[in-house]
Amino acid sequence: SLDTQPHISIQRASLITEAYKRYEGTVSVPVLRALAFRHLLENKSICIGNGELIVGERGEQPQATPTFPELCCHSLEDLELINNRKKISFTVNQEVKEIQKEKIIPYWENRSMRSRIFEEMTLEWKECYTAGIFTEFMEQRAPGHTVADDKIYQKGFSDFIQDIEKSIQNLDYLNDSEAYDKQEELKAMLICAKAIIWFAERYAEKALEMADAEKNPRRKKELKKIAEVCLYVPAHPPRDFWEALQMYWFVHLGVISE
Repeated sequence: SLDTQPHISIQRASLITEAYKRYEGTVSVPVLRALAFRHLLENKSICIGNGELIVGERGEQPQATPTFPELCCHSLEDLELINNRKKISFTVNQEVKEIQKEKIIPYWENRSMRSRIFEEMTLEWKECYTAGIFTEFMEQRAPGHTVADDKIYQKGFSDFIQDIEKSIQNLDYLNDSEAYDKQEELKAMLICAKAIIWFAERYAEKALEMADAEKNPRRKKELKKIAEVCLYVPAHPPRDFWEALQMYWFVHLGVISE
């Protein structure tokens, strides 16, 4: 993958758009984000490369770079610039451009966070931005890219699910004016925790499928081990270094994919 040309993937943008069209306006914002995240992890392509032991890609394949239209909806001119610039270019094929034009831009052009921010900013701010004094951060990347702390090595997501369910049961709707908001946030957390477990199980299924077709005994054994690991983490806390690395990587993928 080190020699692979980075390229723009439209898959995430398409799946997130599908989810928003289905759920927006029917659920709270936290639950909407969680349902979109679940839809993404349930439907994104699964890729296991030759010789890999720690598995997981944020795109369909190595160097496939997703876009985040809910944060910044790129114009067709943006995509041309990304494709043609000399430094850190990303190939943009014709299919990506067509989907962006026909599906992504019509839905997100006036809904993205960038669009909403710019509507609220002062003329002075916009003039400074146009002059290049600063850039708007979310034009460039997703807002989160770090992985919790050591709690993911002490607890699995099955444990987190139990904690969340207990917190929901303990909400005090009579005396806590924020109970409903807390409920919606906890419901969203529950959806996401279950989704990351299902995501890992999809990798386990893929590894077993590849193991069945693998002729090399060593690689067949590795693929079966990958499946075993993915069925254990992130649902449960890691028991060894391999599982700890895979636990970290699944959580990292969840963060940068969401």
